[in-house]
Amino acid sequence: MQYRYEIETPLDIMTIIETSNKISHIFYGIKKEFLEIPIKKTTLLNLAEVQLLEYFNGKRKEFSLPLHLEGTEFQKKVWEALQMIPYGRTKTYGQIAKEIGSDRAVRAVGNANHNNPVAIVVPCHRVIGANGKLTGYASGLDKKEFLLKLEKAL
Repeated sequence: MQYRYEIETPLDIMTIIETSNKISHIFYGIKKEFLEIPIKKTTLLNLAEVQLLEYFNGKRKEFSLPLHLEGTEFQKKVWEALQMIPYGRTKTYGQIAKEIGSDRAVRAVGNANHNNPVAIVVPCHRVIGANGKLTGYASGLDKKEFLLKLEKAL
């Protein structure tokens, strides 16, 4: 079963999707392809809301939510590596590529970041360019900059 819930954050409305008692999506705004999913504030969606709002208020540095991540094996490796980047720290796309054993797959790491279904909880915003500059964030560099400043990684 799937349910969705929308919350107000300092950046935008965020939609949280629960699939089979796990969080499968967190994204900014409302997407047409998810409108058929019924809105219901389940226990898990409530927990996700609480944890996200604690994060935005500077009171949470790690998330403890069960995740349901669908993607290729490569994407899953990248998303797992992203979850290992500590709060307030950043890594480059190249560093992530090396960590997952695919040194030359820098662009593929960027693509996996772009397709990350669980914003913030799987912290793709903590990945920066080799030159230390902010690059690529599917929801906009302004949001990436906000999140890194919130974590004081900038």
